[in-house]
Amino acid sequence: MNVVVLLKQVPDTETKIRISGDGKSIDTSDIKWIMNPYDEYAVEAALRLQGSAGAKVTILSMGPERVVESIRTALAMGADQGVLVDDPGTEGSDALGKAQVLAAALRSLEFDLVFCGHRAVDDDENQVGIMVAELLGIPHLGLAVSVEIEDGKVKIQRPIEGARVTLEGVLPALVTFGGAHAVWNPRYASLPGIMKAKKKPLETKTIADLGLAPEDVGVQAAKVKVTAMELPAERQAGRKLEGETADKAKELVRLLHEEAKVI
Repeated sequence: MNVVVLLKQVPDTETKIRISGDGKSIDTSDIKWIMNPYDEYAVEAALRLQGSAGAKVTILSMGPERVVESIRTALAMGADQGVLVDDPGTEGSDALGKAQVLAAALRSLEFDLVFCGHRAVDDDENQVGIMVAELLGIPHLGLAVSVEIEDGKVKIQRPIEGARVTLEGVLPALVTFGGAHAVWNPRYASLPGIMKAKKKPLETKTIADLGLAPEDVGVQAAKVKVTAMELPAERQAGRKLEGETADKAKELVRLLHEEAKVI
């Protein structure tokens, strides 16, 4: 069994984000980059299949050379090999453009399952994985908290309000993973794993290698474009009400009614 995990490198959630001079992108000059947390769940799920079913785990990503660090982290966790699509022509791709690149790369690989986070914590689009499944013509099963493989089918459970629902699809299929840290709880890379990761195969490809033309991806092909970015307005300082409880309650109601105008 072959499992391919789609991995995205994102800014560390503790990084202070600044808007660049063009007003349409973030300043990347002083950012610490990490593996997208939801993709970490996907890596962990794949590694559990590696242990239980002997699956071969491939990490697939796109982006500049710095993304190698995150791929190596997944390899140190236990993945078998990595593939990076590194091509300046992909810069500025929207969700569909990214999905086009990843789907083209997947067509060049053997896979029974594709795993990925249901969204990335930077763009927060929740689209790329679903689009990849559509472009490949394979089932998409979302937000898995369990994965079982049997008789050429994949079965997952996903949470719904107060319960879980079971979904089943034929292989090959794409499965996404969401906010279930307690379920997947990604493992740490061990020192031996880090040393082994340095010798594991990691292939770099361009869009030409994937049979894509420059006009197929990148900013020129984007159907959704960022026109402007701005930071949230700073919060005003809170107000502390003094006095007895009953007096504070009356004053709070007055403020909500007359100043905030929410009641």
